[in-house]
Amino acid sequence: MNKPMRRVAVFCGVLMLALLVRVNWIQFVQADELQSHDDNRRVSIERYSNPRGDIIVDGEPITGSEETDDPDYRYQRTWTDGEMWAPVTGYASQAFGTSLLEGVNDSILTGDDDRLFFNNTIDMITGRDQRGGDVVTTLNGDAQRAAFEGLGDRKGAVAAFDPRTGAILALASTPSYDPSTFAGYGADDDEAWNALEDDEDKPMLNRALRETYPPGSTFKVVTAAAALENGLVDDIDEATEYEDPYILPDTDNVELGNQVPGVCGDANVRDAMRYSCNSVFAGLSNDVGNEGMIEMAERFGFNEEHFVPVRVDASVYPEDNRPQNAQAGIGQASNRATPLQMAMVAGAVANNGTLMEPYMVDQLVAPNLNVIEQHDPEELGEPVSADNARQLQEAMEEVVEGNNIDRGSIGEDVRIGGKTGTAQRGEDNSEPPYAWFISYAITDEGSPVAVAVVIEIGDGEVERDLISGSRFAAPIAMDVMAAVLDDDQG
Repeated sequence: MNKPMRRVAVFCGVLMLALLVRVNWIQFVQADELQSHDDNRRVSIERYSNPRGDIIVDGEPITGSEETDDPDYRYQRTWTDGEMWAPVTGYASQAFGTSLLEGVNDSILTGDDDRLFFNNTIDMITGRDQRGGDVVTTLNGDAQRAAFEGLGDRKGAVAAFDPRTGAILALASTPSYDPSTFAGYGADDDEAWNALEDDEDKPMLNRALRETYPPGSTFKVVTAAAALENGLVDDIDEATEYEDPYILPDTDNVELGNQVPGVCGDANVRDAMRYSCNSVFAGLSNDVGNEGMIEMAERFGFNEEHFVPVRVDASVYPEDNRPQNAQAGIGQASNRATPLQMAMVAGAVANNGTLMEPYMVDQLVAPNLNVIEQHDPEELGEPVSADNARQLQEAMEEVVEGNNIDRGSIGEDVRIGGKTGTAQRGEDNSEPPYAWFISYAITDEGSPVAVAVVIEIGDGEVERDLISGSRFAAPIAMDVMAAVLDDDQG
C-alpha cells in the first residue's frame, strides 16, 4: 500500500474509533442525562402515555387523568378543586413539566419507579398498560378548605400540622391557580402559563413553603424560649428590668416603644407576651446575645432548608450587630420565616418542647395497593425543656384569654394558645404591615394541631391602625383548628 493510501486508511481508522467512542459515551455515560433532558420530548410523551397515579387526601383522589385525542399524549392530568390544592399538588403539564408533589413523586405517579418493577412486569405479562402508583398524603380536606376559604381574596398563607407526629394537615396559599389551565401543550396552555408567569401577584408561588416574611411579634415566643433556656428568666411571672421605652444598644438613644402604654416597664414575660412588649423582648434578645439567639432559632428549625418532601425555603435568623439583634428578637430587622416554620415554633411549644419533623406524604402505594414506602414520624429535636415549654404554654394561652381573642366554634374544654404579630415592612415602614397569628390546640390526647397564618394587607385596603393579627389572621387559624378537632373527635 502506498503512503497516501496508508494515511487515508489511518485517518479512516481514527474516525471509526472516534465514532465508536462517541457512541459508547452517549449510550453508557450520557444516557441518563439525555433521557431526563428537558428538550427530550420522548420523556414527556412517555410520561403521559398512561394514566398517572393519584394524589390522595382523606382516602379520595384529588387528581385524575383523562384520555385525549392527541396521537402522542394519550392522557392529560386533571385536578379536583385545583386552586385549593395547587399549593400541595403543584402541576403536571405536558409542556411545562411538574412541580411540588407531582414533581417529587413523578416516578411513582408515572409507574417508572424501580420499586414498581414487579408490578410492571406482571402488567407486561398480562398485557395491561403500565400504571402509576398513588401518593397518600397527610392532608386534612376540611382543614385545607377552611384555610383556603378563610384567606379568600387576600394574599397570604396558612400552614398547619400535627405537633405529635409532624403530619402536615393544611397548606394554603393565595392567590392560587388552576393547574388544569396549562396541563396540555397547545396555544391555550402557553397563554395560560405566560399569564401566570407575568402576574405580579405570583399565584404560582407557594407562600406557605417558599416565601419568607418578617415574623413580627410571633417570634417573641422564640425569644422567650431563649431567655428561659439560658437562665435569664426562671419564672414567667418574675419582673424584668427593661424600661419603657427601651434604648437600643450601641445607639445614640434610639428608642424602641410599645403599642400599649403604661404596662411594659419591667413587665414579666407573661404580661409582656400578652401585651406584646417590644421593650422586654428586645432587651431579652440583647442579653441572650446574637450567638445564643441564633442557637435557639436553629433548634426550632431556622437557618436550614427542610424537605416535606417538597423543599421548604430556609427561614433565617442572621448574624448581626447588637441593635439589629435586639430588633430581630421581636421578629424584625433581617429575621425572616416561612409560615410552616412559625407553625413549627407553636407546635414544639404545644408538644411539651419536642419538635417533630414535618411531612406531607404518609404512604407511596403501588397500583396493586401494596405499600412500597411508609413514613415513620421522626423527632427534629427538643428546642426547650418540658418545664419551660409548659411556661410558654401558659404565656401563649394568656394571649388568647387575656386579649379576648375569639375562639370561634372551639369548645372551652380545649386549651388554645397563640401569639399575634404585625410585622413591619417596606422602607421606613412605608407599606402596610403583615398580619400574623400562630396558635395551637391541646386536648386530653395532646396537641393535634398547630397553625400559622400570615396575611399581606394591600395598600389602602384597611386603615393602618386597624391591621392586627387578632383581627385578620386569628379567625382563620381558629377555623382550621376547629376543622381538625372536629375530625379528630369524630
